[in-house]
Amino acid sequence: MNTIDYYNKNAELYFENTVKADMSDCQNRFLNYLKPDSYILDLGCGSGRDSKFFISKGHRVKAIDGSKQMCLLASNYIGQEVDCVEFRKINYINEFDAIWACASLLHVNKNDIDDVIKRIYKALKNDGYFYCSFKYGNSVTIQNERYFNNLNEEQLKELIEDFEIVELWSSNDVRPDRIDKWINAIAKKT
Repeated sequence: MNTIDYYNKNAELYFENTVKADMSDCQNRFLNYLKPDSYILDLGCGSGRDSKFFISKGHRVKAIDGSKQMCLLASNYIGQEVDCVEFRKINYINEFDAIWACASLLHVNKNDIDDVIKRIYKALKNDGYFYCSFKYGNSVTIQNERYFNNLNEEQLKELIEDFEIVELWSSNDVRPDRIDKWINAIAKKT
């Protein structure tokens, strides 16, 4: 079982199922904290839906994903190259005004997640903002050959304890055929 392999094999289906999902509530909450022309890292961009939205709002975006096939589809969709990089290999230092990790970090193995969060912290500029979302729960699950690290409020607070949490909320899946609940956070590097 390898989550990246799943996305490589099912890239077109995943693209079609997510590219039109209405994430405007989360996107607009996030943008409320950003200055014009912010430089955003879209960490695990999937279809490129959120990157395209942020670009349309006048922000600069660096989009990355671990799946080569998703990167190809997203590159075409947003009109700029998407880099194929696994989260545990990012090595940016004080480069981004904001980092957006929508439904992506939940695929990071529990043993690696703390290191990935440290890398995100280093990649952000001081006073930069970080958005993340996880399926709501307190367990590791495998669904359709994909690994999910599900978190509740306390686990998410503990995971991002080096950040100052400015918003923490739960939400329903925006896709009409899904009943999943999500936990979302916007946090600041201080």
